[in-house]
Amino acid sequence: MSETSQQTVSAAEIEATIVELEQYRERIINDVAQMAQKIKLSKKVVTEHIQSNPEIAKIDAALERLRSQQAAMQ
Repeated sequence: MSETSQQTVSAAEIEATIVELEQYRERIINDVAQMAQKIKLSKKVVTEHIQSNPEIAKIDAALERLRSQQAAMQ
């Protein structure tokens, strides 16, 4: 393992990263919803697109890891 991955991070850093990822995730969802509204897609299609979005899946996985780390620190 590299030195970077072995360094410990503080609870505050984890919390800040979680907040940033949640904001980014929300921005993606809002952007998709706005685009869908402009082209008059159904809510069902929009929801399916959001659920299958690879960027959101990556964010959700990262958030899950961070929340696990955060819980382990408490």
